[in-house]
Amino acid sequence: MANEGTSPASPDQPLEIAWIGTGVMGASMASHLLAAGHRRRVFTRSKSRAQALLDRGARWTRSPAEAADGADVAVSIVGLPEGVEAVHLGDRGTLAAPRPPRRVIDMTTSSPALAVRLAEVARTRGVGSLDAPVSGGDGGARQATLSIMVGGERGDFDAVKPVLARMGKTIVHQGPAGRGQPAK
Repeated sequence: MANEGTSPASPDQPLEIAWIGTGVMGASMASHLLAAGHRRRVFTRSKSRAQALLDRGARWTRSPAEAADGADVAVSIVGLPEGVEAVHLGDRGTLAAPRPPRRVIDMTTSSPALAVRLAEVARTRGVGSLDAPVSGGDGGARQATLSIMVGGERGDFDAVKPVLARMGKTIVHQGPAGRGQPAK
């Protein structure tokens, strides 16, 4: 298991969170983590889309790798599987950071095969990886009532469940990497 022996995040323990993707749902989801006191670094293709988060104390970065460097958790919610691949596996992706994050969570609705591949590559860097697509739409994102279906190692799930609980109400571990995607 990646990051074995690390303690679970406490809802009151501020974490360094890299957030990638501030679209309709991502901005609201990221806002809940900022309100909970987590330190946040943000990357999105358009800095203006992140301005509300920056105004509240998040720090802008120039790439997913810069956002993820030394972070406790790197979270992404982007539009397409190609985006997921670039954000995490690309030359400037989270896993290319000089000090990779302890865990990555991809909340994009994507493919099970890509989730498994991401987990395999992450493991080679000593990083835990979870696929965690969401259901509940923009309203659920704004109200922090999303349903989150999670695939990945149980220890990684347990460690980040308090973070996920800031964004959703129904959070279910579906099994190993790639199992969150078909559950949605």
